[in-house]
Amino acid sequence: MSGTLPNRPQVAAPGRAERVIRPESLPSDLNRSRRSRARFCILVSKHLPRPSLPCQPVETYTIKDIARELGVSTSTVSRALRGSYEISPETKRLVMECAERLNYRPNPIALSLKGSASRAIGVILPQIANYFFSQAINGIEAIAYNQGYHVIIFQSQESYEREIANVEQAMSRKVDGLLLSLSSETSDVSHLQEVLDRNVPIVLFDRVSADLNVTKVVADNFGGAFAATEHLLQAGRRRIAHLTIQPWLSITQERLAGYRAALEKHGVEFDETLVRYGTFGPDEVGPMVDELMGFDSPPDAFFTASDRLAVGCLKALRQRHLHIPADVSLIGFTNLNVAEYLDPALSTVVQPATQIGQIAAERLIDQIERKHRAKPIETVVIPTELIVRASSGEMVNGEIGR
Repeated sequence: MSGTLPNRPQVAAPGRAERVIRPESLPSDLNRSRRSRARFCILVSKHLPRPSLPCQPVETYTIKDIARELGVSTSTVSRALRGSYEISPETKRLVMECAERLNYRPNPIALSLKGSASRAIGVILPQIANYFFSQAINGIEAIAYNQGYHVIIFQSQESYEREIANVEQAMSRKVDGLLLSLSSETSDVSHLQEVLDRNVPIVLFDRVSADLNVTKVVADNFGGAFAATEHLLQAGRRRIAHLTIQPWLSITQERLAGYRAALEKHGVEFDETLVRYGTFGPDEVGPMVDELMGFDSPPDAFFTASDRLAVGCLKALRQRHLHIPADVSLIGFTNLNVAEYLDPALSTVVQPATQIGQIAAERLIDQIERKHRAKPIETVVIPTELIVRASSGEMVNGEIGR
């Protein structure tokens, strides 16, 4: 039992306002024997405030309570909570509803005592400040929490060396598995192969590598880029610039491929000079836009690989006193929560970040708990959606509205 025992007086820490009574300060007639001192302590204790009893614990429910409530076995409840394929969707629904009603929460400590599992998942990503990754974390934590896992988050800050350090730290914490999105500097994934060689499962999401035989969860980057570029082409734009990040990243290659496929479909020749790669920090987008707009045949539209790039592009175009979309159209990629409040509102491709995080977490936990019986390794592609707003203009009789 934690806390102070009932009926035992609490002794104030030295330096506080309470009076501290020490044996040497007792009257001489009370300091004659241990028995006298004991009687004095009892006498004093009667006049000291008694500590309050510990708070009563909040009632908690277990898998047994859910099983009793539904009239099923505890093993059925346990498998349903883990999302097992052996349990029907209807039974899973009833179990989840009952668990929510009883406010059931798995005890990760108790679960970990059943085996060597730590009930911890390591998540390594470039930056939490990135809107996409913050939303992905929301999805990951929602699934992990409901399955009785806790999440340990590491940030690579777009550094390959730091990503390696993150992996080493995660392994030292004995995580049961890793969810990872590669840094912008990462092209060699041998550090992740070493993790797999130690039988620790990995699921990659968003930025992935073809060199690892693992499950990957990604957005339909090709389809999103194709839709954005085709929208601009159908509106009469022909000189469409593409601002993107490092060329070796999977998302860069997929979006560039979608961009090129749309150009080819509409008979527009691909122009390498209209594509710009980079890290695109706050001070980098402006000069890149200025360079492109200085061409003899400048771009009449920009398709950027992220909304953050689109915001920088919007600022640079305004500084050149260009009107959007009358002079230049603009489409981003991500759908930041501020995209619709920009002036003009930003057309963009929606990345289902939360859903990507949820599915990635589900697949990893499936591999942790079912091992060789887990779902086969595959690449899960989540659909994207183009949202047309004012920055790309609405088509009116084949022309972009001014």
